[in-house]
Amino acid sequence: MPTLNFKNYQKQANFSELCGHRIAHWQSLNFQEDIDKETILFIHGFPSASWDWHFHWKHLAGQYRLLSLDLLGFGLSAKPKNHQYSLLEQADIVLALLKEQGVEKYHILAHDYGDSVAQELLSRQDDTHHIAKISSICFLNGGLFASQHRPLFAQKLLKSGLGSIASYFMSKGSFKKSFNKIFATNSQPTAHEINTLWQLLEHNNGKRVLPKLLSYLDDRKEHGERWLTSMIRTTIPLYFINGVHDPISGQHMLDHYRDVIPNPRTTALDVGHYPQLEAPEQVLTAYRAFLAQIIS
Repeated sequence: MPTLNFKNYQKQANFSELCGHRIAHWQSLNFQEDIDKETILFIHGFPSASWDWHFHWKHLAGQYRLLSLDLLGFGLSAKPKNHQYSLLEQADIVLALLKEQGVEKYHILAHDYGDSVAQELLSRQDDTHHIAKISSICFLNGGLFASQHRPLFAQKLLKSGLGSIASYFMSKGSFKKSFNKIFATNSQPTAHEINTLWQLLEHNNGKRVLPKLLSYLDDRKEHGERWLTSMIRTTIPLYFINGVHDPISGQHMLDHYRDVIPNPRTTALDVGHYPQLEAPEQVLTAYRAFLAQIIS
């Protein structure tokens, strides 16, 4: 179970071989027994891990079955160096975990990179009949539309031919500066949050795979139209909670979402790129209200 304490996060992790990789994952207490409860799957963003959800996990654990994972290349999961990472493979891994855990129906709460994984999962709902069915998706800040995504200079540098050099020389200090830029002025990351996220990034020499993980920017451009079509046509409830002061995917992303998604459900928050860390109580309240509306 993701917790505030990094050591407990490690201790409570389970590991499974999924799609040929060792993947860390967490389930709420009595997950297998609580089959009558609605299941929520948490999908984290770049470059962090499921630890991001520790506040919401704690407060939702009694009412719902909870499941999360560190995606391939992130957190405590495997970080193969010479690997071609893709969002489609991440979706394969998620589906493999759902199958292993016997999940047939689930809600998704996703952020950033995880938004794109959720979009890919949504696009597969009509094409594949044996996979677990999505009950709803709640997106937090992320590049839902490639045309509206504004990556930081640091991301562009990591993705460039100088990426391996840039990742080698990345320090906790430079990491902190990047995070300070994407959090709102009045909700800056704490020292504890920076330390924990840095530990998760460095675990198993994770810095070295950052340039390859950034191939997700190309995946978004390649598959964006297909994902948008699925979002427009779906009858699955969608919800977008957006920190409007995010320079990467803030107010401009929210505006575009409202323009292109039919009957959009949205909430704007006075924070930056990480609403679940910057305004955890507000995200929890909004998400609970969304679930209350759609669960009969």
